Amino acid sequence: MSERELILAFESSCDETSVAVVENGDTILSNIIATQINSHQRFGGVVPEVASRHHVEQITLVIDAALKEADVTYDDLTAVAVTYGPGLVGSLLIGVSAAKAIAFAHHLPLIPVNHMAGHIYAARFVKPLVYPLLALLVSGGHTELVYMPSAGHFEIVGDTRDDAAGEAYDKVGRVLGVPYPAGKEIDRLAHLGQDTFNFPRAMDKEDNLDFSFSGLKSAFINTVHHADQIGESLSREDLAASFQAAVVDVLVHKTTKALDEFPVKQLVLAGGVAANQGLREALQNTLADAFPDIELVVPPVRLTGDNGAMVGAAAHIELEKQHFADESLNAVPGLSFAHA
Repeated sequence: MSERELILAFESSCDETSVAVVENGDTILSNIIATQINSHQRFGGVVPEVASRHHVEQITLVIDAALKEADVTYDDLTAVAVTYGPGLVGSLLIGVSAAKAIAFAHHLPLIPVNHMAGHIYAARFVKPLVYPLLALLVSGGHTELVYMPSAGHFEIVGDTRDDAAGEAYDKVGRVLGVPYPAGKEIDRLAHLGQDTFNFPRAMDKEDNLDFSFSGLKSAFINTVHHADQIGESLSREDLAASFQAAVVDVLVHKTTKALDEFPVKQLVLAGGVAANQGLREALQNTLADAFPDIELVVPPVRLTGDNGAMVGAAAHIELEKQHFADESLNAVPGLSFAHA
């Protein structure tokens, strides 16, 4: 076994098949991602059976490519890590099965990783994380405020009651005629328009840190349908800007509230929606004005989506804690952090 800490990390929770080799939890030697966007685009979202089939087809090719690009062999590895939840059960099982097979064939420790921890730890590739910290986790399936008193400890202090922010983007994208995944194009259109529709900011006034986006989504859909019925033409740019302003306002407001409640040194913006320029800008401005001593850490755009490197970063912490799994490790599609 090599003296370098080298983790072979698997991510297959949704529609990306990714395998990475990560050194010491903060250096990416390879991060191979086989995306399935083209296969799911015509359905307007991820079809679980199609996703699973693609993972089966891609997984061995992606493993070989990751090892080759990192210029390592199985003998060089310290451990194998894998996302075991949350996610689509069929997709998760492909990654878990492949990781287990390699770990036990090569007598390597197997590290189970929570997919959401991976998103947060993607920030480690930017700079070291300083605790306690707060993470705003915004993705297709999750919108959460997570307090981390120390490395590897996660407490959900705010959660979505219904749709996740990323899910709302995709549903609104369908109405706007924007191809899946819709976030990037809605963000682009939003920068060209104005917030003229004043969509609702759900739960903004409530004394908690939870989110709700289904009312916003319904208000958006009703506005567009009503205009269609009376033959009125609405500006796509203004619709996008109004929708995004409503999402960003609520995310920033609740995050600000959490920062008042939980004194932290860093705010990590994580998950697929962390790529959103409007959200990044709003958080940067808010911190500069109201919390100048808190540092905003955002992973590079290429690491905001699902990828193996983030799993390797999270696994580094689990390896230090000696959190290993045996051959009974299974996919846990509904896996979550503890609620504070």
